[in-house]
Amino acid sequence: MVSKFINTELLLGAVDGLRSHKLRSGLTTLGVIFGVAAVISMSSIGEGARREALQQIEQMGASNIIIDDARPEDGEERRNAIRRNPKGLILADAEALKSVLADVELVVPQRFGPMKVRAGSQEAQLNIVSSTPDIFTLQKNELSEGRFYSWLDEEDLRKICVLGGGAKRELFPLESAIGKDIRVGKVLLTVVGVLERQSTGGELEGFTIRDRNTDVYVPLSTSLIRYPPEGDESVLHRIVVSLSDVSEMRAYGSVIERAIFRRHHEISDFEVIIPEELLKQHQQTQRIFNIVMGTIASISLLVGGIGIMNIMLASVLERTREIGVRRALGARQSDIARQFLAEATLLSLSGGVIGVIFGIILARIISMYANWDTAVSVWSILIAVGVSVGVGIIFGYLPARRAAKLDPITALRFE
Repeated sequence: MVSKFINTELLLGAVDGLRSHKLRSGLTTLGVIFGVAAVISMSSIGEGARREALQQIEQMGASNIIIDDARPEDGEERRNAIRRNPKGLILADAEALKSVLADVELVVPQRFGPMKVRAGSQEAQLNIVSSTPDIFTLQKNELSEGRFYSWLDEEDLRKICVLGGGAKRELFPLESAIGKDIRVGKVLLTVVGVLERQSTGGELEGFTIRDRNTDVYVPLSTSLIRYPPEGDESVLHRIVVSLSDVSEMRAYGSVIERAIFRRHHEISDFEVIIPEELLKQHQQTQRIFNIVMGTIASISLLVGGIGIMNIMLASVLERTREIGVRRALGARQSDIARQFLAEATLLSLSGGVIGVIFGIILARIISMYANWDTAVSVWSILIAVGVSVGVGIIFGYLPARRAAKLDPITALRFE
């Protein structure tokens, strides 16, 4: 059926018809080119943002609930919060959550903050993360050398640490770090392990995800003795709860919030964050972005389609005598219609292909100069090309029908 509708002779005739007016054909395709390029580039931005969001959610853990210290920064509210709950998040809060939640797998208390770290002549500002050994299970870390610290190290208050891949490169760029000492503040810590580098860092709906590669991990018990909280600083900065049942994350979040709220004397000096909810918020924002960008691209394609229809109508007028000759020689109405429809479709298809190439280049430029991750998907290319073909067929139908309906005798007399 397709071969009957479109054959080699028909395509060659369509190509010749377009080549006879190269400049006009090129200008006509600009609307389609810009529309398709907009579809490709905008969808690549959306796809890049989607993949980055999924990667960040994976880093935080889809089955995790995060409890962050969130004391007011200053003013009377902060003073009131400190007076009623001077230590903020504490280890007892983490222990209480283990007994409150039935499906809990891990409860991982954390302290973190930047500190100056020295190793011989090397010096760097790195993020010190103090936590229990469960943090390596939670983050699914892998070792490039050495070992993780253990619960025995935690109980014995050993002055040891594990370096992230980036921290190791900063402090020991050309040698093994295992067994070497680093100075964190005034304390010497012995490196017992180095982690594999991970793709981490970023921000999702206002939640900042740190780059774990620059972390230095220290046993929590050691940290609380060697680096005790200063002033009105909270004992813990974060507690991460990992659950086995992910179907009721919001309900678990409410239970956690009520439990800590009661323990903190009904002071809201903490924030419960559910990564799954962050993902839903991001997807909603992304959906609105896609609708707006899709509308803009659709307008460009609509303008391009109108341009194609206008040019094809002009072409029908210019070639009225040619149509009359073809009809007199035995061409059917369907033959005339297919010729003009093929020209319109070929015009929009060529614009679509050029637009895809231009859109991919534009996506690369955005990625390079705007520091924005982009990803061109196969589906966006197929949809863009399909839409461009559809534009040619839809807006080429009226000119093709008008050409087919011309009276042969009237067409032959046309000057």
